[in-house]
Amino acid sequence: MEGAGPPGVDLSRKFVSEAELDEMRKKRQEEWEKVRKPDDPEDAPEEVYDPRSLFERLQEQKDKKQEEYEEQFKFRNMVRGLDEDESSFLDEVSRQQCLVEKQRRDEEKQELLEYRISFYHMLVYIKLNI
Repeated sequence: MEGAGPPGVDLSRKFVSEAELDEMRKKRQEEWEKVRKPDDPEDAPEEVYDPRSLFERLQEQKDKKQEEYEEQFKFRNMVRGLDEDESSFLDEVSRQQCLVEKQRRDEEKQELLEYRISFYHMLVYIKLNI
């Protein structure tokens, strides 16, 4: 049972002596001096004591995780489907875009055909003049 808690603390006893507390503070201060930055305070900060029971702390963590989970799916549930008017509008826009794209391709084909015909005529003209 002695190895279960912090080093140097006997968990089978119900209290900690003042000497043991002073010794733990000195060790914490020594460790603080090793990692302290120039803008940090010279004294090691005291450990935060949470007087709540273990059940209350674990319950708080569980509640936080549940809230995060609900928050994650909250936005997914806010998305609604499209109604018939919106759907028909988007279909019409899509159809018009397809028509514009088809017209552009047809114009490109026509221009390419005209270029080939003119190029062919130019080659025939050059051959005949040679």
